[in-house]
Amino acid sequence: MAVLVVAAGVAPLPAPTPARADTVRGLQWYLDTLKIPAAHKITKGRGVTIAVIDSGVDATVPDLRGQVLPGHGVGADAAADGRVDDDKLGHGTSMAGIIAGRGGGPMRQLGIAPEAKILPISLGRDKYPDEVPEGIRWAVDHGADVINISLGGNGPGTPEEVAAVRYALERNVVLVAAAGNTEQGHHGIARPANIPGVIAVTGVGRNGARFSGSTSGREAVLAAPMEDIISPRPARVSANGFGVGNGTSDATAITSGVVALVRAKYPDLDAANVVNRLIRTAQDRGPAGRDANFGFGAVDPLAALTRSVPSVPAHPLLAGAPDGTAAPPAGSPPVGSAAEDDGPAVSFGVKNSTGALIQAALCLLVPVAVAILVIVLVVRSRRRRAAPPASLSGAPPAMTPGTAPPGVAWPPPGTTPPPGAVPPHGAMPSSAAVPPPGAVPPPPGQRGYHQ
Repeated sequence: MAVLVVAAGVAPLPAPTPARADTVRGLQWYLDTLKIPAAHKITKGRGVTIAVIDSGVDATVPDLRGQVLPGHGVGADAAADGRVDDDKLGHGTSMAGIIAGRGGGPMRQLGIAPEAKILPISLGRDKYPDEVPEGIRWAVDHGADVINISLGGNGPGTPEEVAAVRYALERNVVLVAAAGNTEQGHHGIARPANIPGVIAVTGVGRNGARFSGSTSGREAVLAAPMEDIISPRPARVSANGFGVGNGTSDATAITSGVVALVRAKYPDLDAANVVNRLIRTAQDRGPAGRDANFGFGAVDPLAALTRSVPSVPAHPLLAGAPDGTAAPPAGSPPVGSAAEDDGPAVSFGVKNSTGALIQAALCLLVPVAVAILVIVLVVRSRRRRAAPPASLSGAPPAMTPGTAPPGVAWPPPGTTPPPGAVPPHGAMPSSAAVPPPGAVPPPPGQRGYHQ
C-alpha cells in the first residue's frame, strides 16, 4: 500500500491585489504566533542540513534558490538528484519552503530556518513504504542533521522503517514526521511518526486549539500550526507561485525548522538533548502533561532557544528513558489516564514541635477510646450470658393471651384444626400437621405459616 501524503486541502493562492492588501508575509500568521522574528535575532539555522523525504524539491522556485543541495531519488520515477518535484501539488517544494524559504520581502516566503540547507530525497510520484527506509539511511549517510517526513501510512512501522529510524538515532540525527490527517483516512498516529524516537507532530489551528483535521494518539510528541499555511509552489502548480493548505505535513515542516534553529544555536547538543529541549519547553495544552492531542505541548521556538534545560543521558522518547518521558508500552493506560494513586484526599502539615505533639496525642486517644469501648461491650456480654434463665428460678416465662408456650407444636400431632383456626403466636409447625382445606402454600423460601 502506498504511503499517503498527509497534507490536505491545498489550493493555489489567488494573486494578491492592492484592494485586499494581502502579502505572503501577511498570510504567514504562524510566524508571529511562534515569535519567529525574535527567534531569528538569535539564529536562522546556519550550518544545519535538513533532509526532506518527499516528492522532490523544485530548486528553481525563487524562494528556494540557493537553498537546495543535490539530493537523491529513490525509485525509478524519481529525479536522480531529488531537485524535481513530481507531485501534482508540489508537496515536497511546499515543505522545503516552509522550512527554509529565503524571505527577502513581503511577497516572499520566509522560512522558519532561512539559513539552513535542504537536502531533497525524492520518492517520486508513487511513494511506497519500502522507499522511506532507504531515504532515511541515505539522508543519514549524506550529512543530514534533521530529517523531515511529511508523509504517513496507517498501521505500525514496518521492520525496515524501525531499523532505519534506529540507524538515524544512533548517528545523532533528529527525525520529525507527520501524525496524519483524519480526512485522508489516518487512524491514530501514522507511521513512521509512531515509531519510538521520532517526533510525531499533530496540528493546532489559529486559536491554538487542536485542529479538527489532525489525528491524535499516545505517540504524539509535539503540536504545531497546521491551519491556513501558505507555502511556495512550482510554477506549473500555481501561477503566482504559492498555495495555502491545512495539514500535519505543514505542522511537521514548521517543527523541523524549529529543530534546525535549536541545532544551530546549540551545535554541541546531541539529538537526544535537542529533542529533550523541545519537549521540556513546549507549551502544555489540554490535560496536564503529555496527552494524545498535543503530545508534550505546542512547540515554542523562543523558549527552546533561551531557557535553561538540564541535559539527559538518553533519548527521552525511547523506552527505558531515565526521566520517564518515553512513550508508554503497548497495553498500558492511555496517556493522561489516572493510572496511579492520586494520593490522600486530605493532608496537613505542622510548622512547630508543639503542634506536632498535640496532633500525635489526639491520634493516640482515638484508638485508646475504641479499645476501652470494646472492653466494656465484651464485659457486658459475658454478664448477660452468666445470668440464670427465668425457667430455672421457678418462675414460668411470661406469656400473653393467645401465645403458645415456646416449643409447642401447632396443630397438635395427629389432629386437624377446624377451618379458619389460627395458630397461637409463637407456636411451631408440626411436621405431621396437615394443612386445612383451602390453605395457601407459603411463599418460596419460607417455612411454616407466616403472619
